[in-house]
Amino acid sequence: MSTLEPERGTGTGTLVEPTPKTSHGDGDHERFAHYVQKDKIMASALDGTPVVALCGKVWVPGRDPKKYPVCPMCKEIYESMGAGGDDRGGKGGKGGK
Repeated sequence: MSTLEPERGTGTGTLVEPTPKTSHGDGDHERFAHYVQKDKIMASALDGTPVVALCGKVWVPGRDPKKYPVCPMCKEIYESMGAGGDDRGGKGGKGGK
């Protein structure tokens, strides 16, 4: 009795793509409240779109920012804008993760 073996280089294969490693933990970089435009926070709350903080962090807010210290980079950027500020921070609020 003979067994049939597939020829090398023919047929179909399975492409295995690596799964991106995501962290759901509370690493140090996640333990800050960030400055974000208030209207962007409201939009995110309504439709789940990500927001961009002054420091560049992009995320969907979901935690109470009052439980975290202010991001030092956001704070430095906000304070460097002066009293008038620009639309990103002058009327902004804090959003946390």
